[in-house]
Amino acid sequence: MAQLLFLIILYALPSLVVPIHNSSSGGCAIIRPPRDGGIRYRGLTQEQVQRIVQILPVDYEIEYICRGNRVIVGPKVRKCLPNGTWTDMTLHSTCCNNNTPIKVHSKKKLYIGALFPMSGGWPGGQACMPSAQMALDLVNNRSDILPDYELELIHYDSMCDPGEATKLLYDLLYTEPIKIVLMPGCSGVSTLVAEAARMWNLIVLSYGSSSPALSNRQRFPTFFRTHPSATLHNPTRVQLFQKWKWTRIATIQQTTEVFTSTLDDLEQRTKEAGIEISVRQSFLTDPAVAVKNLKRQDARIIVGLFYETEARKVFCEVFKEKLYGKKYVWFLIGWYADNWFKIKDPAINCTVENMTEAVEGHVTTEIVMLNPETVRGVSNMTSQEFIAALMSRLGGKNPEETGGFQEAPLAYDAVWALALALNKTVAPLKAKGRRLEDFNYNNHDITSEIYRALNTSSFEGVSGQVVFDAQGSRMAMTLIEQLQGGSYKKIGYYDSSQKNLSWFGNDVWIGAGPPADRTVVIEEYRFLSQKLFAAVSVFAGLGILFGIVCLTFNIYNGNVRYIQNSQPYLNNMTAVGCMMALAAVFPLGIDGHHVHRSQFPVVCQFRLWLLGLGFSLAYGSMFTKIWWVHTLFTKKDEKKEKKKQHLEPWKLYATVGVLLAIDFLSLMIWQIVDPLHITVEKFTKEAPKEDLDVLIQPLLEHCSSEKMNTWLGVVYGYKGLLLLLGIFLAYETKSVSTEKINDHRAVGMAIYNVAVLCLITAPVTMILSSQQDASFAFAALAAVFSAYITLVVLFVPKMRRLITRGEWQSEQQDTLKTGSSTNNNDEEKSRQLERENRELQKIIQEKEERVSALRNQLAERQALRNRRRPSSGQNQNHNTPPPSSQPDPKSLLPPPGYPNPTTDNHALPPSFSNSSNLYPADSKMSRNHCHNSQIPLLYK
Repeated sequence: MAQLLFLIILYALPSLVVPIHNSSSGGCAIIRPPRDGGIRYRGLTQEQVQRIVQILPVDYEIEYICRGNRVIVGPKVRKCLPNGTWTDMTLHSTCCNNNTPIKVHSKKKLYIGALFPMSGGWPGGQACMPSAQMALDLVNNRSDILPDYELELIHYDSMCDPGEATKLLYDLLYTEPIKIVLMPGCSGVSTLVAEAARMWNLIVLSYGSSSPALSNRQRFPTFFRTHPSATLHNPTRVQLFQKWKWTRIATIQQTTEVFTSTLDDLEQRTKEAGIEISVRQSFLTDPAVAVKNLKRQDARIIVGLFYETEARKVFCEVFKEKLYGKKYVWFLIGWYADNWFKIKDPAINCTVENMTEAVEGHVTTEIVMLNPETVRGVSNMTSQEFIAALMSRLGGKNPEETGGFQEAPLAYDAVWALALALNKTVAPLKAKGRRLEDFNYNNHDITSEIYRALNTSSFEGVSGQVVFDAQGSRMAMTLIEQLQGGSYKKIGYYDSSQKNLSWFGNDVWIGAGPPADRTVVIEEYRFLSQKLFAAVSVFAGLGILFGIVCLTFNIYNGNVRYIQNSQPYLNNMTAVGCMMALAAVFPLGIDGHHVHRSQFPVVCQFRLWLLGLGFSLAYGSMFTKIWWVHTLFTKKDEKKEKKKQHLEPWKLYATVGVLLAIDFLSLMIWQIVDPLHITVEKFTKEAPKEDLDVLIQPLLEHCSSEKMNTWLGVVYGYKGLLLLLGIFLAYETKSVSTEKINDHRAVGMAIYNVAVLCLITAPVTMILSSQQDASFAFAALAAVFSAYITLVVLFVPKMRRLITRGEWQSEQQDTLKTGSSTNNNDEEKSRQLERENRELQKIIQEKEERVSALRNQLAERQALRNRRRPSSGQNQNHNTPPPSSQPDPKSLLPPPGYPNPTTDNHALPPSFSNSSNLYPADSKMSRNHCHNSQIPLLYK
């Protein structure tokens, strides 16, 4: 126990007396001084010594002193032990003659410049200065630590003000004696001193600085501190994260320098440990928005860095947002008051009950500044004995009213760390021919030795194990507490230097155990509806069978002239292309439900090639027909000449080959340059109906490539132009009739349907790509309907014609027909015109017979009149026909339904030359009238 020393020299008896054991007295029997010497009683005044009879209290020390030129042989200092004996009882102490006079104060002094803040923002010097002086006295009285040196403290009051500290630092540096080490307190003052100390080759050892900024070795190369950095909480937090298997945390901080730097350090440590900080929120005065963001981003494990007053604001918002309970864990700083959440605060509108409910179960970390174990350290003092001695030094002051009382063990251990380091440098310096007393502000070698000794320090102090890390910061133990039932319970300790977690196992959780660090997300792939796939597959299969029937029919009847005039090879290509498009329905519906993920790219390639080549064959062959019909038969001035030209089949096949080659090359380049592969689309997480802490993550597999949109734009643009051009050509050739391609009108109808379906389906499927059922339904049904319509329009009329007219393999019957057209209406019109022509010929024949009969009657009447007339009267009235000889006009009218005959200037046949004067000019009827005017009209 460190105490203030009072030196008393007693001249006692000339004889040497061995110490007497007195265990029953609770102390030690007084020791007689050696011959020609005396005893120095430490901690007793002169009056107290005079009143002592035989007994001294435990832990008191005595020192032998000889008179004259005599020196002590044997133990110089003895200490009273609790068992009532003195130390080194087996050894005798005696005074011997020596020619050299004894110098009681022969030690060389080493000076320490200290700045203790006795006032200001942190008046830590009130308890830290007495604590440091206690340690200094004990060190100076130790014969095994710096035996040739005495440490002396030169201190000033910095008031925890960097400005005042600047003036005091100047006084320390530029006034004698030279200081070998500086000991500041307060983070602001320490920052100033440590930054300037390297210019004077001075080591700085702080006892009360926690700023993480002081851990910067480049900025503060000679700085050490026994006060742990604020970042010392972080290794403990990381250790707890790993213990509870959390890999995702969130943080919320008040925007001050100490919390920001602490959080930066935590981020670095968590990154090294493989822990993710998913959310990082900060606030200045109002934490409402920050807490809402934590809730919205599903934060579960939350580290809070803020002062006590702000902590009440935070947890009031936490209560409002329901960010507490069995799903959440909060980590706070441990130096709040134990009842901080019960203090009424006008800045919040939450009750004490609300706050108590919100903070229940949170975990705190607090740096241990006083060793909790009863262990005697390097100073031969336990932590409990230190507190008792310090209370005695403070004269009974209330510890809660004494600044720095909590940090006093750190100041005590700082002096011991310095003394041990200086003691360690004596031998290396002696080997170099140097001494500690040779230190000056230009001597770098001594500073380096002191730095090396401090950096390797490791001893048991009253604050625990004293060890410095690479940044010069103290590595201390951390106390871990949890709020259980409204009060804090210790649940463990963590020693960051030894990486040892002492766990009590009394942690309590609201739920069954530590909560998960995030909502458990279950990945669930979306697959195509199997009912839809089966139904569409049945239609596609039937369509393929129908395509085989059509192809077989076309090949079997290839020798029929009607089939030959429809370019059967192109129709065969159309049938094959339709079957390939129908076959593409099957890979379109295959997904991860049917094949392994590694085989899915093969399915993607099948989709692409079947659809691409199927379209080229089916639509390309139809487009070829309509293109050549338009090329040969749409120009009026050249129509007759074009009809006489012969359409060579190789031109048709070459056109289809060009279209097919373009598709083949484009698909090949696509596959080589940017092959299709599987991609997974993620959708918004969905909550299950049950009250579980899980979410469903829907996933959908797609066939895609790196530049999918570019390739689709090229393909869709090219195909779209072909479809639009096909529609235009079909419209332009709708009135053309030719025997060379007799089914071009049916081809045009098929092109209309295919173009409309494709132009609608392509953009719709791109929009609905995230809906697997709808996308598949549109794409597959478009392929099915396009194939069905094409096959029905092209092949069913041919089948019907050959079946109904019995032209199976009958080329002779086909050659007797006057016209050949696939349109049944044209055939009916031709037959109707033939019937009308025959009827008109019958009517003309009847009229000619009637005319012949009338002429015969006229001739007979004329002959009769000639016979009845007398010869005389015949000459006079020869030129005047009798009135009764006029023919009946009604008998000369044309048949019903025919126009009245007009004046005909054509001469009558020779058989009517004698009776031409019997008919007026306007009633003459020529036989050629019907032949030349009516009959030709029937054949237009």
